[in-house]
Amino acid sequence: MTRKPRGPRERGLCELYAEDPIRADELVFGRRCYPDRRGFLKGAGLATMGAVLGAGIPFHRNMPAGLIPAALAEGPEDFVIEGKEGLRVLNDRPVNAETPAHLLDDPITPVNRHFIRNNGIPPEDTSPDNWTITIDGFVDRPLTLSIADLRRNFEVVTYALQLECGGNGRAFFNPPARGNQWTVGAVGCSRWTGVRLRDVLRAAGVRDNVVYTAHYGADMHLSGDPDKVPISRGVPIEKAMNPYNLIAFEMNGGPLHPMNGAPVRLVIPGWPGSCSHKWLTRIWLRDVVHDGPKMTGKSYRVPRYPVAPGEKVPTEDFVIIHSMPVKSIITFPQTNVEVPADEPLEVRGHAWAGDNFVTRLDLSIDFGKSWIAAELDPPENPYAWQNWRAKIRFPIHGYYEIWARATDDEGRMQPFAIAWNPKGYLNNSMHRIAVRAV
Repeated sequence: MTRKPRGPRERGLCELYAEDPIRADELVFGRRCYPDRRGFLKGAGLATMGAVLGAGIPFHRNMPAGLIPAALAEGPEDFVIEGKEGLRVLNDRPVNAETPAHLLDDPITPVNRHFIRNNGIPPEDTSPDNWTITIDGFVDRPLTLSIADLRRNFEVVTYALQLECGGNGRAFFNPPARGNQWTVGAVGCSRWTGVRLRDVLRAAGVRDNVVYTAHYGADMHLSGDPDKVPISRGVPIEKAMNPYNLIAFEMNGGPLHPMNGAPVRLVIPGWPGSCSHKWLTRIWLRDVVHDGPKMTGKSYRVPRYPVAPGEKVPTEDFVIIHSMPVKSIITFPQTNVEVPADEPLEVRGHAWAGDNFVTRLDLSIDFGKSWIAAELDPPENPYAWQNWRAKIRFPIHGYYEIWARATDDEGRMQPFAIAWNPKGYLNNSMHRIAVRAV
């Protein structure tokens, strides 16, 4: 048997630069460079890059070798979901969609701008009238509660709470990681109204041997098999008893959007969004670490030690993701805009840090050589993201990148490079946008 020769395989820009940044500069911009890019960025190569970016690059001497300009690193087309106009649909089975960074500029994320992350088929009937939630397992008093029971029997509270998918930023991994190719928009901070999960668990009577919660919802497995569960994750009981976890039935003062879990869901802020089960029907208290679908193997887990890109890691060396890392996003201006070079530009965004607080937000316009401190607001309440802003000026006309770097209350700072892992989780590398000063 003869094997047909394979044609050339298309490679994305990120993959091309990951394999050989010097060769990538030659292919993309038509001129070979030296490892520090200085030999490249002073003649025809610099002119070509400037032409591609639409402007000269005042701080080109600071550009690291192999840096993909932010103007070229993003740019999927926008699609439309009912009630979620402007979100980018990543796939339709299940439906997953992220929010472009510039549509996240509001201090509180509107319902129509909140990202969507599904694992199964959403339920068709989301009427709150007959919906119930069961609390069982190792409890003294198993409970079955309607939404009316929750409102009547427990204190109703409202908090601004940030949710982020554990795979946010996966699109930038090289080698690529399988899964939804989120860029930066699988995050949001809306105001959620509901009752404290802690209060409901206490009403059921949590026994001393409880180790973990297990969450179940009304969504159906993609196969359509009613005996299969699409996802069932949980959290350690210590995390479950945090007073900012909610069983939520309102979002920004109105009903939940069907794709965000109507009529009732969990909100477990600061941890991967998969812990915040939508279309909630049951919370099972267990005396072992929960082993439901997407709790075992490598799902929502990372290696317990740093690994090289592409390295194979034994399954037993993976650990469950808990608190999300420090991170920030630039929401204004939109990437790839032109701005007046002779006027100050306000730059805005948000920052967050899992179970921690953000204490500092800095910006750079010269590829990280120097940094500008931004004005950083305190969170509206614990687990809300923190809004920030800064005024910057560009010294001359040209192409610039604005980089954002957050630091948390334990001194942990966003890195420039991605800490690669096989499943593409926890990318908290600095967000970059492109600006042309004209």
